[in-house]
Amino acid sequence: MNREMLMLVDAISREKTVDRDVVFGAVEAALAQATKKLNGGEVDIRVAVDRDTGEYETFRRWLVVPDSAGLQNPDAEELLSDALDRIPDIEEGDYIEEAIESLTIGRIGAQAAKQVILQKIRDAEREQLLNDFLARGEKIFVGTVKRLDKGDIIVESGRVEGRLKRSEMIPKENLRSGDRVRAFLQGIDATQRGPQIMLSRSAPGFMVELFAQEVPEIEQGLLEIKSCARDPGSRAKIAVVSHDRRVDPIGTCVGVRGSRVNAVTNEIAGERVDIVLWSEDPAQFVIGALAPANVQSIVVDEERHAMDVVVDEENLAIAIGRGGQNVRLASELTGWRINIMTAEESQAKQATESDSVRALFVDKLDVDAEVADILIAEGFTSLEEVAYVPLTEMLEIESFDEDTVHELRTRAKDALLTMEIKKEEDVGEVSQNLRDLEGLTPELIAKLALGGIHTRDDLADLAVDELTEMSGIDDEQAKAIIMKAREHWFTV
Repeated sequence: MNREMLMLVDAISREKTVDRDVVFGAVEAALAQATKKLNGGEVDIRVAVDRDTGEYETFRRWLVVPDSAGLQNPDAEELLSDALDRIPDIEEGDYIEEAIESLTIGRIGAQAAKQVILQKIRDAEREQLLNDFLARGEKIFVGTVKRLDKGDIIVESGRVEGRLKRSEMIPKENLRSGDRVRAFLQGIDATQRGPQIMLSRSAPGFMVELFAQEVPEIEQGLLEIKSCARDPGSRAKIAVVSHDRRVDPIGTCVGVRGSRVNAVTNEIAGERVDIVLWSEDPAQFVIGALAPANVQSIVVDEERHAMDVVVDEENLAIAIGRGGQNVRLASELTGWRINIMTAEESQAKQATESDSVRALFVDKLDVDAEVADILIAEGFTSLEEVAYVPLTEMLEIESFDEDTVHELRTRAKDALLTMEIKKEEDVGEVSQNLRDLEGLTPELIAKLALGGIHTRDDLADLAVDELTEMSGIDDEQAKAIIMKAREHWFTV
């Protein structure tokens, strides 16, 4: 009977092109399952088959668990204290095994054994096919729509299947059984039942790969797509840069009479694509990303990673786009928060900011409005700048003599020290439950403390716009932090 087992294992291994160990593992699982049924209860059984002789042994085993956890399954667990009485050097997580009588092959329920073995073989085959496919390094999955599964689409490519979720399809796209389809290989979900290759037609990566297929210069390294932002099925923007002066990045991606960009848009349901020239200069990059709108001026706020972009009335609607689409895509493409405004709105904002800085200088430096205005006119916007910019720069201000400059710098440093002491005192009043809140950095906690927010409930009571104004974070982050602060209100 042992020889017959070895012959069977070899035959299945050759027929299914899977490793002998996989087949042996399936046989061991079948024997263990049958033995478990005969013993009843929730016992744990291990079967070990000798790969050379075909002989096998059967063991009942108990998992060693800590005394504090107690026995959740007495049929298959042993407390550590009891286990130590039997085996002095045993540790938590080890197994105690006891040899028991092995079932003969003839006494196993043939149907149950066959199902277990075949399932193991199918799993091994699927894993092998998956590994072979992934080894090819392809990022675009090309296949045929096989069937629908709970709203998702199963796409078949040879013997490999991928899952295209409804949320990853292009809106209003209607794919039917038998349709040829291309999709971006987004990743592998090992927890997924059925096809584990997860596909997407709406991901920015899909557009990047489509252009890479249509534009040989990308594969050759002459061109590079730096970023991509999409509103699937409607509009997209890609940022390209040339690594060869002889190659025009935008014209190359467009192709002769638009052949290359049209090939991409035809694949993604007519989605319009704006091709933007990437620039190392963030302001120039943002200006290009907002095309076709013409920008009058731009103010960069490095601290908040945001830009105020000024356009005239004629370009306001174009810059924002329908439903805010153009500015949203430009923001995603560049990674900067973009605020579109008219010249009047910009002037009003600058006036407000100037009033705020003027009040700060008058209060903290103990100077009159005329001195404060001189500092503002010279580009000073904070006490840190007054205190620590190179001395030579301040000495170049015609309205100030050397003594005035030194006095202003001393007052600025004294004011910063006083403010730092006050900030530490305020932070010291912050409750531990606010300090422990997920998502809050020490810098953000300090800003909250300056705003009078000392407890989790104080934070939870804030509106989103109040938190953004106080902290400088964006709306999405502010909303997430406030909802986190409110969680304990709904915990029973």
